[in-house]
Parts: sequence; C-alpha cells; structure tokens
Amino acid sequence: MSTFKEMLQASFKSNDTEEWLDVHFTRPIGLVFALFWNKLGVHPNAITILSIFLGVAAAVMFVSTDLWPNVLGVVLLMLANFCDSTDGQMARLTGKKTLIGRMLDGFSGDVWFFCIYFAFCLRLMPQLIPGTDMRWGFWIWLLAIIAGVLCHSPQSSLSDYYRNIHLFFLKGKEGSELDNYAQQRQTYEEMKQKGDLMGQLFFYNYANYCKSQERRTPEFQKFFAAWQQMDAQETNAALDGQQPDGMTQKESVRQEFLEGSRPLMKYTNILTFNVRAICIYITALLNCPWVYLLFEIILLTVLYVYMHNAHEKLSKRLCLKITQQPS
Repeated sequence: MSTFKEMLQASFKSNDTEEWLDVHFTRPIGLVFALFWNKLGVHPNAITILSIFLGVAAAVMFVSTDLWPNVLGVVLLMLANFCDSTDGQMARLTGKKTLIGRMLDGFSGDVWFFCIYFAFCLRLMPQLIPGTDMRWGFWIWLLAIIAGVLCHSPQSSLSDYYRNIHLFFLKGKEGSELDNYAQQRQTYEEMKQKGDLMGQLFFYNYANYCKSQERRTPEFQKFFAAWQQMDAQETNAALDGQQPDGMTQKESVRQEFLEGSRPLMKYTNILTFNVRAICIYITALLNCPWVYLLFEIILLTVLYVYMHNAHEKLSKRLCLKITQQPS
C-alpha cells in the first residue's frame, strides 16, 4: 500500500514544473481532499464544477470594500484552488480522465478570473483614481480588458505551453499534454463527421488555442520539427541494427534542452495561478485592486517577454546545432 508521501509524489506532473507553494501547501491539502472525495465515490468533474461555484462566490465577495467580505472572498478562492488541485490529482491517481473533464478544467480558471475582473471593476468604478479628483468610471473597464485579454490570457497560455514542452522532453508524450493544431483540427473534423457537438465545441476551441501557441513560438516550431526528424532517423538506424557508441545526438539535445528550459520553469509558474492569487488577496484586503491590474500589465508582462525571448533563443540555438550536425 502506498504511503501518503508516495501518493503525493505520484500526483505531481513533475518536480521541475511544480511550484514551491503547491508542493508544500496546495498539493498536500488537495491530496487529502482527493482521498476523501474518492472514498465517497465523487467524480473529479463534480469537484471541478464545485470549484467554479466557489470561484464565482469569491468574486462576489470582492465587490465589497468592507474587510470581512474580502476575507471570505480570499478563503473561497483558496478553496476553489484546492478543489482545482484535487480534481487533477484524482484524475492522475485514478485514471478518471474524460473529455468533459478537460473542458471543465480549462473553463474553471477562466470563469474565476473573468468574474474577479468584473467584480473589481464594479468595486472601483465609483472610487477616485489615486492622486486625482476623477472617478475610475469607464477607465477601469479598459484597464481590466488590457490586463485580462491582452496580458493575462497570452501569459497563461504560453506558460502552459512551455510547461508541457518541458514535460514532453522530460517524460515523453505520455507524461505531458503537448498537442498541436493539426492533430486537434483533425480530431475536430472526426467529431464533426460523427455529429458529436460537445466534441466539436471542445476541439474547435482547443485547436485554435494550440494554433495561437504555435504562432507565437516560431523558433521552437523549427527546433521541434528538426528534433522529430532526427528522432525518426535514429529510430530507423536502430531498427537497421546500427547501435550508437555512447549517447545519441537526440539524447544529447534532449538533455541540453532540459538544462536550458528548467530555469525558465519558475517564470511559467509565476505566470500561472499562485502569484496572481496572492496579489489579488493583498490588493483586495488593502482596498486597492487597481494595483493588481497594473501588476498584471507591467510586471507580469516583463516576465512574459523575458521568458518568451529566452525560450525562443534556446530553441534557435539547438535547432542550429541539429541542422548543422553532419549527417
């Protein structure tokens, strides 16, 4: 029988891609919840739906400028995050993975943040812009759109992409969710032929999500294509009985990529949930949620640009190493 520590480790995607706060706080609590819900026979999808209601309820609390509703909002959002962690851990431990589960998992976080941005706007509209005698009014909605649509959305999607890329090179296809537009579009067409409306909805949107990730990472796309070609060549050579002496070029490049990618994982983690949530907690409790929006637009955008440029430079360097290697 597995110990709690062994089950906790098995519920991680990888040590490289887990945040310190998740490893030592969110995941252990999430695992306790997962074991409890699993004992009661509750499906992970039901927990995800519960997390959506908790996240929306947290946003409702954040509309108020009073302290205690905001304290309750913090608690509710933390519970929503525990539930979100729980459903993923349960799915990995029990194998209860479904298409609806994938849809709900991506949908839940989007609903939380949309409602929180909306709540912050309602809260700030009648307040004065600091240092002026003018109220936020319409301008806070513009600031929220910039923060949410132009900053938060691309930051989260690209950090998710980089984590799945890292997991692919670390654990292989089975250990990651690294998908591409062409495959997802093909699956969408298959769903269309079957008349599966839910499948069509998911894979149409997911294919476009993958396409946006690929469009922003041209150097990685070149590197990955070169790496896959090299992988195929080495596999064919092995089938022909040509065994290399020592480490293959593919393995050498894989390890070099992981060495370059690993330091960037801390930036992908910053651009996901925990840092954003902590900033939301602090600014809501201090009654200055506009600071969170500026944090999103300025500081997180700087991290996003740095992470993106560093990853593209790494990909370009390794692509040149592959293509310039004598065949």
